Amino acid sequence: MTETGAIDYAALARLIDFHVDKGTDGLVIAGTTGESATLTREEHIELVRQSVRLAAGRIGVIAGTGSNSTAQTVDLSRAVQDIGGVEGCLVVTPYYNKPTQEGLYRHYAAIAAAVDLPVILYNVPGRTGCDMLPETVERLSGIDNIVAIKEASSSAARCRELIECCPPEFVVLSGDDPTVLEFIELGARGVISVSANVAPGRMQRMCELALCGKISEAREIDAALAPLHQGMFVESNPIPAKWALYRMGMIDSGIRLPLTELSNAGQAKLEPVLRELGLVS
Repeated sequence: MTETGAIDYAALARLIDFHVDKGTDGLVIAGTTGESATLTREEHIELVRQSVRLAAGRIGVIAGTGSNSTAQTVDLSRAVQDIGGVEGCLVVTPYYNKPTQEGLYRHYAAIAAAVDLPVILYNVPGRTGCDMLPETVERLSGIDNIVAIKEASSSAARCRELIECCPPEFVVLSGDDPTVLEFIELGARGVISVSANVAPGRMQRMCELALCGKISEAREIDAALAPLHQGMFVESNPIPAKWALYRMGMIDSGIRLPLTELSNAGQAKLEPVLRELGLVS
């Protein structure tokens, strides 16, 4: 976003080119790290439309469409499906409402029934106050177009349980950068990452090595990235990630209330991490 808070499509184009160049496998547009909660419906749809146009088939585009209203999520998922070129929807569990497990099942089943796109479940209890349990994921994995989960609980035991209870074709993805290597060793197939916004090439390479069984080489990269994983949460996500990209000259400094720019104390913690990784001089 620009300093005034307007969506900066020139910066979006730079970011997409950056990820294509660094080997990122796919982009989530209007996810929670992309400030989806502060976008209007019209902005959200246009952002996805422009991302598909700018990606131009060079990289996959997944649209974040989740909200704490089933009807609104269905509406937004249908709208991005109508754009064409979107490869799937990432749908976070409803926040604040604290639905039951049955409510979660019905929420996702309704969304899957409303669209033809693949649906990726997203469980991040630390942000939503709602934890989708493995038995619910197992039920949902039986729906044809519910194909994956982004699991951000950081629990190895949870990852193991999901892989054991869901069909082999159902994809488990980490949503927690510090534990992605451990998740892959347990059978997860990648990550939807915060740190990859800042260091995409290294995150992609680490995952690629881990998935090929080259764990010792992957661990070297993971260890080097550990301070960045920590730095991305010195204040609420996406504040640090956006400041890091601003510091790298990739984007403007804009951010929308209630989020604010990274504090001086946060900058003092993150700056040396970026320098150590060679991301800024």
